[in-house]
Amino acid sequence: MSKLTDEEPLLNTTFASTKAPRGQPLCGSSRKFNKMTSKRTKLQQDTHFRVLRLLQENPEMSQRQLAESVGVSVGGIHYMLNALIDKGLLKLGNFTAADDKRRYAYVLTPKGIVRKAALTRAFLARKVEEYEALKDEIEALSSELEFDDSSNASSKT
Repeated sequence: MSKLTDEEPLLNTTFASTKAPRGQPLCGSSRKFNKMTSKRTKLQQDTHFRVLRLLQENPEMSQRQLAESVGVSVGGIHYMLNALIDKGLLKLGNFTAADDKRRYAYVLTPKGIVRKAALTRAFLARKVEEYEALKDEIEALSSELEFDDSSNASSKT
């Protein structure tokens, strides 16, 4: 299995032993596959952004606390943290103030800080785009309601 680049999601859904081009499904519509992959990638990027953000603010967070904050299972957080450590975005250190020496602190590496900044830009751009689309939809619905209200008022007279 090849090493993933920073641009690829941590969870790779393609198989090396297949004949299909990288990122393409073995059968079915590639458009549907790309749309699903895109949604999955955005969700993964959002989750990675939230984890890196939380850990930068509080490196001593437990896996359970992280999982609850992000909204994934403890096993999912464990897998994600290991992947982030393998990619060099986090390093594991002992939490010195803890009585239980099995507790760890997850510290962002310089590479992790750069990746978090890139994820922050992408996250912000996506949220601004979602906001603009939602604002347009609200304006359209408000206009429809105003039109319906004026139509009902004129038909009653």
